[in-house]
Amino acid sequence: MPTESQRSMTELKDGERLDDLQRKGYRIIQNPGMFCFGMDAVLLSDFARVKSGAGCLDLGCGNSIIPILMAARNETARFTGLEIQPYSVDMASRSVALNQLENRISIVEGDIRDAAGIFGASSFDNITANPPYITDSRGIHNEKDAMTIARHEVLCTLEDVICQSALLLKRSGHFFMVHRPSRLAQIITLMSGSGLEPKRMRLIYPFIDREPNLVLIEGVAGARPQLTVESPLIVYESPGQYTPEILHIYEE
Repeated sequence: MPTESQRSMTELKDGERLDDLQRKGYRIIQNPGMFCFGMDAVLLSDFARVKSGAGCLDLGCGNSIIPILMAARNETARFTGLEIQPYSVDMASRSVALNQLENRISIVEGDIRDAAGIFGASSFDNITANPPYITDSRGIHNEKDAMTIARHEVLCTLEDVICQSALLLKRSGHFFMVHRPSRLAQIITLMSGSGLEPKRMRLIYPFIDREPNLVLIEGVAGARPQLTVESPLIVYESPGQYTPEILHIYEE
């Protein structure tokens, strides 16, 4: 049973809601007025392969969705989430406490650009990242807005994420990221240049006859070049109807 301290930490604040993750009874606190996790986070947590007992870091963890989903799949790995926004840190910490995962998930407030200084070089076996996709900052009215920070490169860039990950990973450690296919050339160039050799990639298509809108990619620190391109993942059979593979990922 949760302690009195745990109950006080998990009380919902104004604008928040509690969502069922359909994994081991785990739930997560979200605020639709700030930002809610999307399919990209779910797909990344499924794509990432983590060995038993591994130490894992999620860069820009938001409300801790990726560490919680991955903790549900691997009961011996240890997870750390790094997040720069204080409110998101608080919300993530309360979700971790709500699920009684404090002994397996730690939430740290800090800047991705300083991650190697915060944790030290060669500190993790695995790193996951679902960074902002958009470089164009035109039309942004508030650079401190939570949705802006999640979507636009105002507090960190793709290069920051990849370069810090290369420093943080142990040799032969694994880097997993979800991003936009339009930036794939830049992603591969940055990864190879930082010593994170791209090893596995999968493109995500909304429908079988559409262009891909997401890419999942894995890199290994210090590995030799050899990239495996996995079969495409199709999200919808028809409007509003998920494919069997997507349904399986959500139900795992």
